[in-house]
Amino acid sequence: MNNSTTHHLRIANMTFASVYPMYLAKVEKKGRTKDELHQVIEWLTGYDNANLQRLIEDKATFETFFQNASLNLNANLITGMICGYRIEEIENPLTQQVRYLDKLVDELAKGRKMEKILRAS
Repeated sequence: MNNSTTHHLRIANMTFASVYPMYLAKVEKKGRTKDELHQVIEWLTGYDNANLQRLIEDKATFETFFQNASLNLNANLITGMICGYRIEEIENPLTQQVRYLDKLVDELAKGRKMEKILRAS
């Protein structure tokens, strides 16, 4: 993983609003819905639809987005490769949290069952 301070700052300062349309397009292109995307985001962060909309309108950075989130206790069960790196080996907590979200969106787009995506027992 690129452990440079510049890399982590770039992720921290990226706005959720700039990435959200790409997440939505990715899942809809594969036949999944906005509601399913929101369910995945809510599972990870605790944000409901109203909070997500506010964060988008406020152009919240990923740093703000995850500082105010209530990260799911099972988020550490999100493992595997994303962008060529193992999620569980990412040392920067914020970068790891952003990659958790990326991984969940990927799983949704790939057609994985919701129970598996949400790490249900």
